[in-house]
Parts: sequence; C-alpha cells; structure tokens
Amino acid sequence: MPKVRIQDDLFNYVNGEWIENATIPDDKPTAGGFADLGVEVEENLMRDFREMCEKNEYPNDYLKRACDVYKALMNTKKRNKEGIKPALKYLSKFSKINNISQFNRNLKDLVLSNFTLPFRVYCEIDMKNTSRYCIFVQGPDTILPDTTYYKEERAQQKAAILGLWANMAQAILAKTKLSPEEQQQYLADTLKFDEIISTLVKSSEERSEYTKAYNPTKVRKVCSLLKPVKFKKLLQDLIGEVPETIIVAEPRFLQGFSKLFNEENFTLYKHWAYVRELLDLTKFLSEELREIGGSYRRALQGIAKMANVEKFSYQMASALFSEPVGLYYGEKYFGEEAKKDVIEMVHQIIDKYKERVANSPVLSQPTRDKAILKLNTMVIKMGYPDKVEEIYDKLVFNPEDSAMNIALALTTIRIEDSYLHYKETPRRDKWAMPGHMVNACYNPMTNDITFPAAILQAPFYSIKQTRSQNLGGIGAVIGHEISHAFDNNGTNFDENGNLNNWWTKEDHKRFKKSTNDMIKQFDGIELPWGRVNGALIVSENIADNGGMAVTLNIMKDTPNANYEEYFINWAKVWCMKAKPEYQALLLNVDVHAPAILRANMQPRNFPEWYETFKVTKKDQMYIAPNKRIVVW
Repeated sequence: MPKVRIQDDLFNYVNGEWIENATIPDDKPTAGGFADLGVEVEENLMRDFREMCEKNEYPNDYLKRACDVYKALMNTKKRNKEGIKPALKYLSKFSKINNISQFNRNLKDLVLSNFTLPFRVYCEIDMKNTSRYCIFVQGPDTILPDTTYYKEERAQQKAAILGLWANMAQAILAKTKLSPEEQQQYLADTLKFDEIISTLVKSSEERSEYTKAYNPTKVRKVCSLLKPVKFKKLLQDLIGEVPETIIVAEPRFLQGFSKLFNEENFTLYKHWAYVRELLDLTKFLSEELREIGGSYRRALQGIAKMANVEKFSYQMASALFSEPVGLYYGEKYFGEEAKKDVIEMVHQIIDKYKERVANSPVLSQPTRDKAILKLNTMVIKMGYPDKVEEIYDKLVFNPEDSAMNIALALTTIRIEDSYLHYKETPRRDKWAMPGHMVNACYNPMTNDITFPAAILQAPFYSIKQTRSQNLGGIGAVIGHEISHAFDNNGTNFDENGNLNNWWTKEDHKRFKKSTNDMIKQFDGIELPWGRVNGALIVSENIADNGGMAVTLNIMKDTPNANYEEYFINWAKVWCMKAKPEYQALLLNVDVHAPAILRANMQPRNFPEWYETFKVTKKDQMYIAPNKRIVVW
C-alpha cells in the first residue's frame, strides 16, 4: 500500500501501515487504540485472577468473591453436566403464569430479578432535582440493534439479520422440553411481539438526545396508560409509596402500550419473554449453549469465535465486581506520579476553557458567567476511587451454586439495593466507571469527569511522551469530556447537574446554529460500510471539537510545542481496525463518529492544521475557512 500524504489523510498516514499488517483477535470486533489497551488490561488481570485462585490468596474479600464467580464459570465440567437445566428450572415458575392477573401477582419478583418485561422500570437520579431519586419508565429493547432496521426500505437486511437471530433461537429452543410445534409457535410469537415493540420505542438517534427522556407525568396518567399492569401496586411494593410523578422516557411507547400488552396479546408476551430470557441465560450455561447463544452477537460484529473459557470467566467476574477489581487494578498498575501529572493537566485545561468562554464573541455576559460557574464546580475523578461502594458488601452468594444462579442472585441484590435508596439523597462521589476500564466520561447530573487508570497509558498518556504528544492524546480527551458539559445535551444542565435552562434566548440560538453546522459537516458522508448520520453523532463531535480547540490553545503557551507531534498523536488515539460488520453496526447505534472521521475531520476546522502541514486547497484534508467550525 503506497504511503498516503498527511495533507490528504491524517488517519491513514499515521495508522495505515499498522492497519494493513494488524490482525484483529478472533474473539474481538476491533484492534488498535482503545481495544489494544483493553486487551493489555485484560491480560494483566486474567493473570492476577489465575494466580489468586491457584494460591488461594486474595488481597481482600471483594476479590475473593470475584474469584469465586470466576471459578464457578471456569468449572466447565459442572456447567456442561448441568446443561440447560438451571435455566429451565428458573423459567418454570414464569411458565406457570397464564394470565395478566397472575402476571401482576408476580410482578415485583419479576422486576427485582431483572426478568424480561413488556416495559422497563428503574430508579434513577431526578434530572431536574439531582438531590433526589425518581422512577423512570421506558420500553424494552428490540431484537435488531435499532428501530431503523425495521424500516420498509431495509426489509431485505431486516430479513437477513432476523434470520440469523431466529436460527440461534431455534437451536436453543430445540434443547428445551417444548415440542417442535411449540418451538415454532414460541419463535413466531416472539418475532410478532418484537415487531410491535419496534413501532413504539425510540431509535438510537432519538435516544442520543437524552434530555428528551425527561418527561414528568402524573402517576395517575401513567397507571392509566400502563393498564392492565397494576403499576400503582408495583410502586408501593418497590419503594413503599406511590409518587405523584413518574418520568416517562418514551412517551410514544407509553401511549401505545395498550397495543403491546393486553389479554389478547398475553401469550405473545409470554413466549417473547421466555425466549428472550432463555437466550440471555445461555452465557452462564454449558459451553455448547454459550457458543450458540452468542452466535447472533458475533455475526452482527463480525467476530469469528467466542472468547475462551478463561477470558469469559474473567470478563463476567470483573463486570459483577467492577469497582473492587478497578480499585485493585489502579493501586497495582497506576502510579501516583502519573496521577498528579494528569490532574495538573486537567486543571490547566479547565482554566484555559474558562479563558475561552470569558472571551467568547458569541456569548453574552450572563451566559459566560454561568458557563464559568459550571467549570469552577466541575469535579475531577482520576484513576480510581478511594474506597469500594457499600453495595459490594451485600453481593454475597453460595459459591457452590450454579454459575447462572450466582449471576442472577447478584443481579437481584443490585436491583433491590437501587430501590432501597429511593428516599435518600444521591451521592455525588460515586464513580461512573471502574479503574480498569479503558474509557472516560462526563456525567451531566453530577457535573464531573471520570478518567479511569486504564486509559492513562500511551498513546493517550505517558510521562515518557512529550507534552505536545500528551496534549494531542489524553489532553484532547480531557477537553472532550469537559466539552460534554456544553454539548447539545450538556448545555441543558446547570452547575449542580440539574436540568435547567441557563442560556439567554439569543445565545442558545447561536449555539443551535453551531450544532446544526456540526451535523451538516458529518451528515451523509459515505464510507465503505455505510452512510454517516450527523444527528446521531453530533454530541460527540462537539466534544471532539472542543477538546481540540482548548488543547491547541494550550499548545500556544507550551514551551517547545510541536504541532506535528500533537496531530500525529491525535490520530494514533483513534487508530482502529474493525470488522466491516461491526463498522456497519456502529453507524446505526454508536453516538461516536467512525474512527477515521474522528481523526480526520476535526483538524480541518483549525488554522494550526493548515499551518503545520502547509495544507492547501489542492489537498483532500482542506475545507474552506467559511466551512470551518469551532463551537467552543
């Protein structure tokens, strides 16, 4: 492959040779960047789990219990011998529910066990008053990854993908005690019920505007629309009272609920729930069932084979005990020197952000003041928390039980605990991500940014890298997360995390124009695996734009600043080789732009790109000055 010019394609100039030679692991959909760091973290912790279990020595009781889960899943002899029996035993109680009256009598237990229901109910922080919790209601997930797959113009693709799912479901149902005729009926009813759901729930694009999920509705109305579900009794059972207001995340779903769930459709629901629940449980059953039950997901993502037993066991155990595992990882693998250096960089970026806001030509003074207040109160969570959340003290189980029952018991404990906190004040010191996760985030309802220890590695960050490289890597990512406080969603929350319009009308109008410009800059771009939806990815693109803007500003004040190093490391961070199936899936469901566009689009908006590499109108990575966008 001939070397491309950096002026034409930054992404492939930096990453092309690696991409050409790299091999995607058989059990992964991607390699490079985030994925490779994740593999390294996984390998380190798998080795540690193995050693702990062999020596029967654990740093604390949390890790011992995590290793007990790991050992239960590693025990393939027991899982293979049990086969599908644990799942059939678990589902037998649900099979005896033959009408809506019996459904309502069992509803509390079904909710607490996270059983597949025709609606979702959960306890979450109130977006408009983050000092309290509230109850949310929304619709269930569809079988296909997004509601757009159900559109008439995608009928051929829909049939092909549902065919893959149906083959998997049929193979699992064949292992049950259902007759061949019953198996076919269960499958047909599941698909019919799923089709109704697809007409009622939101698409990924709609869900990306998460502030629109906040629709306070009188409980009287919610109960009326959810009939024949005895929702008022369920609330009393779960939280000990019936609140005046419920937050409806999907009003369209609630309005159409009677079409989905009624006496006439109850058998459809029952068969749909049985099949969906059974398929979800297969990952904890025999290796044969785990293989079959994961085939649909692997096909969607282009994954050649399932994770081996050891990797799968570690992944499940570390997910169930994520915070203790993350704390262990942070303490063992993350240095205080690095933590101090990155925190210093965060403060530098926040200070520079305040300067940019204070000097913004498009914001009036009242809006500037509110934005700076939000930056002044932003909380930094770096590396890993100081202690483990109390919920992990409750996560106890019988290690001799089946792997499936252990996982179900831990899930029930978590759900019960979430409702126990309903009347309490939400804690703002909770971490959104564990220390061993290669990611970062901004939480609008707590106005904080979280950077787990696992992402604070090269190419994102290293003490051995130059300041310019680190600014192009972790610096831009830090700026990205800060910018989420001011993206099309984050701008709706104030410094206390409350949903509150703090903008003047004119300022918001100008911001909306920038948002629309960002949508247009990406929308409709054709890639080998599909077309880009600018509206779906706009919030992340605003954040990328803000991250680059503020760090390029800091580069001006950085001694020996090297803009080539900055832009090259920016491209390294987004290095990714992925299966075409996975790339196509992400275009439909991921709020982030494809990696090649994350690397190539934002630099074009800044003069430093053109100055550094002498980019002109003749080059492919050129856009006219009047088309360049800097939101913040």
